[in-house]
Amino acid sequence: MKEARKPAALLILLITALMLAACGGEVKNSGTDSKPVNSTDNAGQKQEEPVKEEQLAQEETAPENSATRLFKDWTGHEVEVPTNPQRVIYHGETTGDLLALGVVPVGVMKLNISGSVFEKQLNGAEDIGFPFNVEKAMTLDPDLIIFSNADAAQYEQISKVAPTVTFNTFASLEDRMHTLGKLFDKQQEAQQWLDNYNNKAKDMWAQLNEAGVGEGETASVFTLYPGNRIFAMANTGLSQVLYDEGGFKPTPPIQKALDEGQGFIEISAELLAEFAGDRVFLLTPVDPEAIKDTNELVKSNTWLSLPAVKNEQVYTFHILEAYSDAISREWILNELPKALIP
Repeated sequence: MKEARKPAALLILLITALMLAACGGEVKNSGTDSKPVNSTDNAGQKQEEPVKEEQLAQEETAPENSATRLFKDWTGHEVEVPTNPQRVIYHGETTGDLLALGVVPVGVMKLNISGSVFEKQLNGAEDIGFPFNVEKAMTLDPDLIIFSNADAAQYEQISKVAPTVTFNTFASLEDRMHTLGKLFDKQQEAQQWLDNYNNKAKDMWAQLNEAGVGEGETASVFTLYPGNRIFAMANTGLSQVLYDEGGFKPTPPIQKALDEGQGFIEISAELLAEFAGDRVFLLTPVDPEAIKDTNELVKSNTWLSLPAVKNEQVYTFHILEAYSDAISREWILNELPKALIP
């Protein structure tokens, strides 16, 4: 089995669900239009209605040189935010999006940072915890909080600390970067980053296609959760890169999940052959039990009978590396050719 690892770092969007479930949450399958998986809703809690991405951040009514302006967030709040925030708390799954725009938060959800490819860039950031720790946030004296959740009750409490905007981490990379560009008055930087990323992606696929990789081939991404639960990735993390223009094609059942906007789907071992593509990517989990289950799976007859396994076209990444944020997506572009070209 070929290994594609970065020595110091180890997410696709599922990792938040998997890690948080181990902390008392539950695994939720969230696609682009779904509520973020780090929700801690109880039955009966009010959920604010998310607005469409194209409606976000359209109102900027501050006069020239004003210290604040109005910003319309994911769930429709019109928030008076600082024009140049200095102490930002980001509570969500795609912290690398902010780093790509040169914004380093003073508070983050460390559960999603430890082992990531950008962990060292956040050595000075404080842990806001999961769920969001209001008391801890107050000690950081933030001037802006970004909260990736649509829960109205949590928002009400958090927004008492500092101006708070909700943010959809399950939106597309392009939508997220444009939204943050508007929030931080970095529209030009956001577009430049996207242009550079898209050019790198095109160059990478051209390189892989020239080496006979990608065109006409199918690929699948799998990971395991404690309890020997197998998940096939769809609209999240590594798979979002693999199924890009010029890249691999999803197998029919994964295409169905993509069409339905699902981030991932749970499958049985008996369905592996149906979901597995010509090339298989296996995400190494964090939980020790899930690691044990993964090691047992790759020794099973079901796994060993997969064509990709027989053809030595199986590649492993740590789940914390193959994430959906901007920095991790750039890292994936650099690492895929190393894994796929002999």
